[in-house]
Amino acid sequence: MAILHINVDHVATIREARKTTEPDPVYAALQAEQAGAAGITIHLREDRRHINDRDVRLVRELIQTKLNLEMAATDEMVNIAIQTRPEIVTLVPEKREEVTTEGGLDCISQADVMQKSIDALKNEGIRVSLFIDPDLHQIDQAQKLGADDIELHTGEYANAQNDPQREAQLKRLEAGAIHGHEAGLKINAGHGLTYFNIKPVVALPYLEELNIGHAIIARAVYVGLQQAVADMLALIG
Repeated sequence: MAILHINVDHVATIREARKTTEPDPVYAALQAEQAGAAGITIHLREDRRHINDRDVRLVRELIQTKLNLEMAATDEMVNIAIQTRPEIVTLVPEKREEVTTEGGLDCISQADVMQKSIDALKNEGIRVSLFIDPDLHQIDQAQKLGADDIELHTGEYANAQNDPQREAQLKRLEAGAIHGHEAGLKINAGHGLTYFNIKPVVALPYLEELNIGHAIIARAVYVGLQQAVADMLALIG
């Protein structure tokens, strides 16, 4: 059974809408953990649009489970990760103008940049995951670069407009999961997953971790964060 990491970025998004001190993503991380989350995911972006350095420091200090730090492959972020020492770093693509991450890394064209960051993190004993589309060439490149994990980008599946499109994307994800496992990579998944589309993803072969944020934070507005986490855990289990 896959374990669930809760992304609390959008608690910080609400806070930053008014540039105030609440709601606090650190408190949200602790609540998610108490509700049964196996880990906490936060994305420290270059522009600090939601999660900030203070959040990273306090989440690292206070949670009792695992920290997955999402970040771009830059010298600044690698240095922060080495200082913070999360259990896992997930390298993701990042563009200033995007609302949220729009797709997976291109590990092939950016191999040199990826290699530098991966080597620096792994030399410090930090597990490294690459957020990539379920493309077999990208998965092969992730293995060549020395990644420990891949997080399969589920956005195209989540955004599919009809059943044939959804089925096609699920087949891509399944092929990617099998190929990655055969290459010795740990298989994770995330992006755009909700209470309504999660079940087929949970059934993917070799899936070990799910990273889900927006849907859970959205439901928490109505039912509270601990209940929202419990509802998702029930679907995954």
